[in-house]
Amino acid sequence: MRHIGLLLTALLLGACGQSEQSASQTQRTLAMPFQPTGDVKHMMQWVLDPAADQVWGSSGSIITAAGTQDLTPTTDADWLAVQHSAAVVAESGNLLLMPGLARDHNDWQDFSLGLVAAGQLAMSAAAERDAEALFDAGGQIYRVCSSCHAVYIQGEESPGIQGPEKP
Repeated sequence: MRHIGLLLTALLLGACGQSEQSASQTQRTLAMPFQPTGDVKHMMQWVLDPAADQVWGSSGSIITAAGTQDLTPTTDADWLAVQHSAAVVAESGNLLLMPGLARDHNDWQDFSLGLVAAGQLAMSAAAERDAEALFDAGGQIYRVCSSCHAVYIQGEESPGIQGPEKP
């Protein structure tokens, strides 16, 4: 019986050591220095916008006088390019949370995390080659971007966000 008590004590002490070690590792991660290489505007123009444009330009269709053009990727390489761009969209949401880029811990954080989620939906849709799910994910990306712009760039010149057009 005494051996069982010693064993339980040893297990509990080991677990405490692991949680202290985990807390220490988390603290080091939070203290990690970040060095943004530009401001939010640059990140949007050079990273997020081109990736979002790739997602939007790969779903839905365009109707012109000449006829209807289906934008759905047709090759493995095209689907992979959309999947990569969707990953950039998702990671851009994480970048927007970095010290030096984050505007606040309220709406900005919610919009940034919404961008991560929408990018992940687009990644899944591209991986599954699901054109309709990709269109819906592109719409979600558009809604997150538009909502954020409505709050954070009022009165400033807003870059033209062009989402997908449903056939």
